[in-house]
Amino acid sequence: MSLSRDLLEKDLYKVLGVSKDATEAEIKKAYRKLAREYHPDANKGDASAEERFKEISEANDVLADPKRRKEYDEARALFGNGGFRAGPGAGGSFNFDLGDLFGGAQPGAGGGFGGGLGDVFGGLFNRGGGTGTRTQPRRGQDIESEVTLSFTEAVEGATVPLRMSSSAACKACSGTGDKNGTPRVCPSCVGTGQVSRGAGGSFSLTDPCPECRGRGLIPENPCDVCKGSGRAQSSRTMQVRIPAGVSDGQRIRLRGKGAPGERGGPHGDLYVVVHVGSHPVFGRKGDNLTVTVPVTFVEAALGGEVRVPTLNGPAVTLKLPAGTPNGRTMRARGKGAVRKDGTRGDLLITIEVAVPPHLDGKAKEILESYREATANEDPRAELFQAAKGA
Repeated sequence: MSLSRDLLEKDLYKVLGVSKDATEAEIKKAYRKLAREYHPDANKGDASAEERFKEISEANDVLADPKRRKEYDEARALFGNGGFRAGPGAGGSFNFDLGDLFGGAQPGAGGGFGGGLGDVFGGLFNRGGGTGTRTQPRRGQDIESEVTLSFTEAVEGATVPLRMSSSAACKACSGTGDKNGTPRVCPSCVGTGQVSRGAGGSFSLTDPCPECRGRGLIPENPCDVCKGSGRAQSSRTMQVRIPAGVSDGQRIRLRGKGAPGERGGPHGDLYVVVHVGSHPVFGRKGDNLTVTVPVTFVEAALGGEVRVPTLNGPAVTLKLPAGTPNGRTMRARGKGAVRKDGTRGDLLITIEVAVPPHLDGKAKEILESYREATANEDPRAELFQAAKGA
């Protein structure tokens, strides 16, 4: 991971509104809440909301990844408020073992450090006496989008078209920022995109060059489309495969499907937040589907076979035992939602005894006879007894 000076100076925990010892679940919950609030689609034309959304996404990219979060915390502990905290040793040397933090990095010639320092800070420092840092490829931005699926699509999986807007190389100037495609090398950073400043001892800090804004090039004739930035908004539609079994509110990460990078850098990632519609018959509990099935009083009392619908499949036959009470839940195995391993959950069937709103003469006569035959049975006797006992 590459940690820039700008990133280290930000309190990413404060950006998400969580404590430094927040759990992964707390970080995820805070990000989702803020991302929904400041998403560009919900704040059309609001530049401040868009900038806030970028900060939130940047903080989540680091804190949601245990490895990145660890490196960020360690780097922040060293970086402090604008510079490294030196110990009381001679010449401002550090009073701890760098090898413990940087995996065995040892001092090199000229007072610089090799190996681990570069791995952790990714170009934050230059070695003492060096000639500057080569311009590095820049990873593309992460993009977040939302998609709404039907209940069935969420259970079975679906491929959906997704239209996205992101920053990409300006087509008018081929990403050079210059009308004629012939920008000049920045004289301040000599094309590196970075300038150095002393930080005490043998270390120096690198910042994006203010003259070329970190690009290393300055357009002689700024492009009319991108105003010399070399970047422009582009839209594209891509087919995105949503895996089976996703749930409402789930956030899916598609690696390398985000905005393109600069100078040969990799694409960013695409994050898709899934919204799932309801179904008129079925519900869902985790990997299990639910359905309520009405049965007659006779079926519940005497038992029988009841046909039950399934989602996109043939009906199943449920054997109802005699004396089945209203509200009882039974299970049809393997008829639920698809799990990550390809197996299926179950279909949970809740029995609901249907009471006919109208009775004809014959049916009413039979029920009257049934009432006389069971007149001595009081189903509420235990209820009243329990109430008195309490």
